[in-house]
Amino acid sequence: MGDGVTTAAPALTQIPRAPGIAFILKKALISALVALVLFSLMIGIRTEAGPTGQLIYWTRFGDLAAMVAAVFGGSIIVELLRQWWGPVGTIRIIPPRLQSTLAVARRGIAPVLLIFTFLVPVIFYDQRYILDLGILVLTYVMLGWGLNVVVGLAGLLDLGYVAFYAVGAYSYALLATNFGLSFWVCLPLAGILAAFWGMMLGFPVLRLRGDYLAIVTLAFGEIIRLVIINWQSLTGGPNGVSGIPRPTFFGIPLVPGPDGLAAKLGIEFSPTHRIVFLFYLILGLALLTNWVTIRLRRLPIGRAWEALREDEVACRALGINITTTKLTAFATGAMFGGFAGAFFATRQGFISPESFTFQESALVLAIVVLGGMGSQLGVALAALTMIGGFELFRGLEQYRMLVFGVAMVLLMIWRPRGLIGHRAPTVFLRHSQAISSDLVKEGHG
Repeated sequence: MGDGVTTAAPALTQIPRAPGIAFILKKALISALVALVLFSLMIGIRTEAGPTGQLIYWTRFGDLAAMVAAVFGGSIIVELLRQWWGPVGTIRIIPPRLQSTLAVARRGIAPVLLIFTFLVPVIFYDQRYILDLGILVLTYVMLGWGLNVVVGLAGLLDLGYVAFYAVGAYSYALLATNFGLSFWVCLPLAGILAAFWGMMLGFPVLRLRGDYLAIVTLAFGEIIRLVIINWQSLTGGPNGVSGIPRPTFFGIPLVPGPDGLAAKLGIEFSPTHRIVFLFYLILGLALLTNWVTIRLRRLPIGRAWEALREDEVACRALGINITTTKLTAFATGAMFGGFAGAFFATRQGFISPESFTFQESALVLAIVVLGGMGSQLGVALAALTMIGGFELFRGLEQYRMLVFGVAMVLLMIWRPRGLIGHRAPTVFLRHSQAISSDLVKEGHG
């Protein structure tokens, strides 16, 4: 103590006592009673037409009791896990060795996932279902990365993202069927048209934030869908557009015969060739989306997006052009949605307004939020989990959405920032750690 340096004793903090078993049972009982009221109307009471036309009311006590018991037991488990994990926002000290292990594992997820994705057509070449599911997952990964620019980086809540998806799909379908343009010519045109409509959406919502912005974007998505339904002379209305051309490999079609790619390569034709080609095509488009997003994030426009997300008032005070920042975010995200829509049209060969409902926007937004807004890897993992989860729980039929909803609620309780939350700054001062250490040595710290 002779050198004049005093050390402060660590402050003692009172640790709150965990709730007792009576509190947990009381909370679980309340949850069960709420579930009893709700499920009684949805599952417990059923009506059927009798032999003379009258309505016969009957109840399914077994299913109702099972659902209430599941809610009761689940509430107890959730409360016990909450006590073990700690409340949301609690800072827990992780040992340094475990921190380094988790960091290495996190850095290794992306390369392993990418290598496995490249090998999927090789491993599952004879399983058409797996290949189709992989194409669907990659499509939603691309859509999630596109929406991540708007929601995750710029912080603009967009509930009408499916509109750009539809613009891209119908742009390619109409250009290809009416003018005979190839996929590679229509793909950039679809992205440009979707970006144009993204800017058209951005102008009316420049002064809107939060819930008001979400409502306007939701209305924009519904407007596009209704225009597609009612403009029958151009879009075909509810009947959609059929006979959409398939993509070619640098002008060589993937069809049987002497002009096909298989004949050019001297191999036997197989219908799986086209599926594998579509798989690698959407994989290339998704990786392009990822690369462009990462590059844009490191540019000044990316810094402006992140500043806008954190505080719009401070962003404006710093002299950043809010109009340009918002419009570029909407246009960039819409462009990637248009690319994905063009691929969807050429993969299906038929499109209709039923493919572009609000449910698609909600699903893509859920992928972004659950994966972690601003996290590219988190969005990919969330798309794999959600799309694969729908297939995994397909055997549960009517309970599939319930099980999946419970899983999403639990994830949001313990991971409120998503699977891989990424809100860390992307700009760091060079030699900041060295400067801090020098200050400490000099006695200024």
